[in-house]
Amino acid sequence: MRIAPRITLSDEQRMQLIQFSRSRSLPLRLIQRAQIVLLAAEGRQDQDIAEQLDITRQTAGRWRKRFLRLGVPGIQKDAPRPGRKKKMSGSKTQMIVRKTTQERPDNATHWSTRTMAAAVGVSPATIGRIWKSHGLKPHRVKTFKLSNDKHFIEKLNDIVGLYLSPPEHAIVLSCDEKSQIQALDRTQPGLPLKKGRCGTMTHDYVRHGTTTLFAALNTLDGNVIGTCMQRHRHQEWIKFLRLIDEHTPPDKQLHLIVDNYSTHKHPKVKTWLARHPRFAVHFTPTSASWLNMVERFFRDLTDKRIRRDAFSNVETLITAIEDYIAKHNTQPKPFIWTAQASDILEKVTRARKRLNKLQSV
Repeated sequence: MRIAPRITLSDEQRMQLIQFSRSRSLPLRLIQRAQIVLLAAEGRQDQDIAEQLDITRQTAGRWRKRFLRLGVPGIQKDAPRPGRKKKMSGSKTQMIVRKTTQERPDNATHWSTRTMAAAVGVSPATIGRIWKSHGLKPHRVKTFKLSNDKHFIEKLNDIVGLYLSPPEHAIVLSCDEKSQIQALDRTQPGLPLKKGRCGTMTHDYVRHGTTTLFAALNTLDGNVIGTCMQRHRHQEWIKFLRLIDEHTPPDKQLHLIVDNYSTHKHPKVKTWLARHPRFAVHFTPTSASWLNMVERFFRDLTDKRIRRDAFSNVETLITAIEDYIAKHNTQPKPFIWTAQASDILEKVTRARKRLNKLQSV
């Protein structure tokens, strides 16, 4: 007859196990394991413990051995289990990944879980798990355009340098126009939000005119200087520069980050800038509006204030924009730029090589 290994408890272990065995709040499995160990410490064999606690002999033996090997922590947690064995080979998984990234279905531009499942003979749920584990989302697409600016590197270093290491005794302003903001009114009133139903609005609308927002975002503190004008010619741009001049400390140098819109380079604009030497203009590379931080503010303005509202005329639209800017400036929060110029340039270089390779095929 085999004799189970003896368990010897220290005073601390015994007190802890007794507390476990008498607890009314711990899980039942932990209480039972503590009782097994306490009975084993009294010299009981596994069969006797099993009969007393109404469990199997194998269960009593398992937790006796686990306690001898790991102590009290060994009975507090279940041992890790390997889980269900994989039914799909690695080669088939790689085939699905390759097919997803390099092929397309006959009658569509991209795969869905069901079309891919039908093509390779597995379930849609399996396709979903494989795509998730490999970070694949065939249903999504993003737009991009690489800049062809000959001075891209110099302009990139210049603007990122202003964001990461702004000059002392100066203000860095990210400037741009948000043109053709439409005052759209709905043909019928929308239904309000209620439990079980989102807010609704009609798909059709009436146009009541447009306005253009000129904005300058202080990259250090997040304040915005903004005004709306009917047009966006060089005359309006000069008016906006005068507004910036009035609303900034006169002893500060001003660094303006702007895009390559023709009004920003108009001869009269250059003449005005020559008469105001504290203005220094930094142009973003062509096709690189993402470098202009004020675009992030424009996105928030559209999402939070304009897109889901209705405006009966241009005046109410302008009022809404001005109220949003005023509210924003009461508690401004700057957008923190973290990307280094070298990291951006490395990504652009990789994309350029990939694009050139595709174009040569």
